[in-house]
Amino acid sequence: MNITINDELRTYVDPLTPAEHEALERSLLTEGCREALILWRDVLIDGHNRYAICSQHDIPFRTVQNDSFDSIEDVKLWMIDNQLARRSVTDFQRGLMALRKKEILAARVVQKTDDELQTEADQAVPFAPPWNTRQEVARAARVSANTISQIERIQKTAAPELVDAVRSGAISISSAANVASLPKEAQVAAVAGGKKELQQAARQVREQKSAAKPKKEAQFETPEDHIKALKAQVAELKDRLATLIGENDVLKQKLVLLGAE
Repeated sequence: MNITINDELRTYVDPLTPAEHEALERSLLTEGCREALILWRDVLIDGHNRYAICSQHDIPFRTVQNDSFDSIEDVKLWMIDNQLARRSVTDFQRGLMALRKKEILAARVVQKTDDELQTEADQAVPFAPPWNTRQEVARAARVSANTISQIERIQKTAAPELVDAVRSGAISISSAANVASLPKEAQVAAVAGGKKELQQAARQVREQKSAAKPKKEAQFETPEDHIKALKAQVAELKDRLATLIGENDVLKQKLVLLGAE
């Protein structure tokens, strides 16, 4: 049987974690491959992980054809919709898939020619492409529009190591979006430092953004309210000072260890 693996389509399915791979492999070895792999012509479009494991261990499998597609773009949209419907897919994965769907649909709009707009009346009406807003993409991914905005930022500016950290759950989407604003070298260093280093980098970016925002002059109804606000500000500054002192102690310890080496 000739089965073709399209590398671009394979990227639409995130690689399994070691634990997930082990569980799937154990299931296939014990129970066999009960679910058929799906092909479009000779191209595998569903079951990439099962196919790899079955091929490695010579486990028999079945295939079924889905010939309802006219193009590779149709296949991509079908795969994306499959991924979006799965419960095990993370918010980050769903967001990426929804953004990919938006790109495919937008490209199709660009391919439309003026010949398809047959009348002057058609040409007079502005054409609104599907999935034209961030809200529509967010709705399909079952996340907020703000989360989609953060995922877009990660797509555009995050180092591959940071993207992998988000995929693995080592850092949240919102924190990764903040870290992605740092130079690539700083991102890679933060990832190499582990979870705490990533969290610290994200916190520092948030604080810098917060400090850069112009503060509105607070309005107080009574002097007592003003006093309460000032006390709260003092408490916040004390907490910040304690954090800085703690970070300073950690840096001093690192310097001592480096000197000992």
